[in-house]
Amino acid sequence: MILSLIAGIGKNNELGLGNKLLWDLSRDMKHFRETTSGHPVIMGRKTFESIGKPLPNRRNVVITRDVSYVKEGVEVVHSLPEAIDLFKYDVNPLPNGEEVFVIGGAEIYKQAMDHADRLYITHVDGIFDADAFFPTISPNFWKEVSREHYEKDEENNLPMDFVVYEKNSL
Repeated sequence: MILSLIAGIGKNNELGLGNKLLWDLSRDMKHFRETTSGHPVIMGRKTFESIGKPLPNRRNVVITRDVSYVKEGVEVVHSLPEAIDLFKYDVNPLPNGEEVFVIGGAEIYKQAMDHADRLYITHVDGIFDADAFFPTISPNFWKEVSREHYEKDEENNLPMDFVVYEKNSL
């Protein structure tokens, strides 16, 4: 199993404000859909509630401390290790090489960073007012393996780069 984090961040690692995304970029949303479709996704309760429904064509796992939390169409767990164990030790564990995506929020990213094998980051060219931030991507631990740059256009009012990082081998 490969644990991957996927996020869009501003120049100062900004993720969101008031449990909402900081931008509406159709290219980034399409990239997210195409990258995660068919793969399991792990998210925190606030992220799930901001989305409002399970993401289609994905196994949705929601992490919450609330032991009575139940929502149709999602599996509820109470910690990141419990979520990861679902895919390692489940009745039908994922084969080696199968990706599981952590899709937010900030606290879940922070907990998952040390466990992650790969990062899919949309670097949005801007500085934003935010109350949620992605962890620092240290070049001591992460190497950039691909980058695609996109200028702003009629549907995307900000330039962005889709960057994939993999954990450095020690």
